[in-house]
Amino acid sequence: MVNLKPASSHPLLFVWRHKIISALKNFMDKEKDTLRKMIGLYCKKQHHSGNNPCSDCQALFNYACKRLDRCRFGADKPTCGKCPVHCYRPNLRGKIKEIMRYAGPRMFIYHPLDAIRHIIRSRKKVPTNPS
Repeated sequence: MVNLKPASSHPLLFVWRHKIISALKNFMDKEKDTLRKMIGLYCKKQHHSGNNPCSDCQALFNYACKRLDRCRFGADKPTCGKCPVHCYRPNLRGKIKEIMRYAGPRMFIYHPLDAIRHIIRSRKKVPTNPS
């Protein structure tokens, strides 16, 4: 758990620090939600699993969430296609690529706001030094 105690007694420092931590958490939550939607769309259409993903897709989602939590870029995280760091194991990297290639274009139909947000983020410059 993140320690939210202020470094000094000034209340503005506490508010500022809390906003940064909240923004980072919200960003990662949005990334995970988009990933959940993409894997769900793929699984529903390819594995005919209904509303709940199959066990393989659920395991892949859990693995991807762990990778996002450990991302060294944090809030400056580029889109996966532009990221210089390959954080997935080779066999799972192929699977997530397959899912993103299938679900990416279909996101405009099923989740247009997430798709537009992703397009905007893909235009962002890739950071060179991860924090």
